[in-house]
Amino acid sequence: MNQLQRHCLHSFIDPRIGLGLSSRMDFISSANGLRWLLAFLFWVVGSLTFGESPDGTKEGFVGHWALKMSNGAAGWMALELTEGEWSGQLWTVGEPKTIKGFRYAAGKLSFSRALRIGPPEYPGGPYTGEREMLDLEASLKGDDIRVVMKIPGGQPFVHLGKRLPPLPPRPDLSKVKFGKPIELFNGVDLTGWKLINPRKINGWKVKDGELVNETPKKTFDAFAPYGNLRTERAFGDSKLTIEFNVPPGGNSGIYVRGAYEAQVVDRDSRMQGLQGVGAIFSRVKPTKNAGKPGGQWQSYEITIVDRHATVVLNGEKVIDNQPVIGNTNGAFQADVMSPGPLHLQGDHTSVRYRKIILYPVLGQTDG
Repeated sequence: MNQLQRHCLHSFIDPRIGLGLSSRMDFISSANGLRWLLAFLFWVVGSLTFGESPDGTKEGFVGHWALKMSNGAAGWMALELTEGEWSGQLWTVGEPKTIKGFRYAAGKLSFSRALRIGPPEYPGGPYTGEREMLDLEASLKGDDIRVVMKIPGGQPFVHLGKRLPPLPPRPDLSKVKFGKPIELFNGVDLTGWKLINPRKINGWKVKDGELVNETPKKTFDAFAPYGNLRTERAFGDSKLTIEFNVPPGGNSGIYVRGAYEAQVVDRDSRMQGLQGVGAIFSRVKPTKNAGKPGGQWQSYEITIVDRHATVVLNGEKVIDNQPVIGNTNGAFQADVMSPGPLHLQGDHTSVRYRKIILYPVLGQTDG
């Protein structure tokens, strides 16, 4: 705790200074007082936890970080130090963005990135205005990181995260044992499913044995008033089989473990390669475009084992046991080490799903 924090805390507690004790209790019991006290305690505890410490060596910042953003969304950051030169990426929305202007001092790492910070188009929507270079400051406590983004004329955003362990070796899929199939969609109703954000518009319904999302939205931007759907259950490593039908120019996504998005677009989409059908979005590029035209049913078999992905699209293997270094954008969670739900993207365009079956990984045999 620094001198300013000690003075503020002492001033509030000591009855000889400022408000009397009864006035302090009345203030705390009020809504404004409670908010003030919680904010103050967060400031004090945060500074105690993430202050200048031996953990904040240059090398300590190097690695991949799973972030929980200030708005609750999942983020990801990579920091590299090569021959004294820093580089990095920060992924909050869209695709990973380069961060630059690194400065290290007193156990903290500062850097910059471009963002819009004007008023949102609508509540929960994208920020408006010109992009501005904003300063961020990171501090460490062991394998925990705290990233403060300074907003001119406003309250800073605080992102908290954990270091991701190194990727394990490529698994031998011939030794992986899968459990009995779990039918996640019964073809009758939404039993076992719920919106990730209940405040969003629910465009999901069951129609003719299909799981249908109907929205008027035609654009691919990541902000919309329509909701994403998730299973109530969470799963670890698994194999998922699922069929989808997206209209020409449509867009959705299938998030395995709530972390890794298999892209859902048609063969002729403007989104190709790393962002095309068959891809683990912006992470792993498919070896070919094995998609079908919009309006036709397509099939996925997606296997995630030890943070490696295998994808079979319409019967053709397009990703073969490739490493996935972190969560993809729009994920339910950034902690890829924890079980997560199956999550279907509903905030883009209309889409239809059916035959959703998951085979959990039980383990790997020695022989």
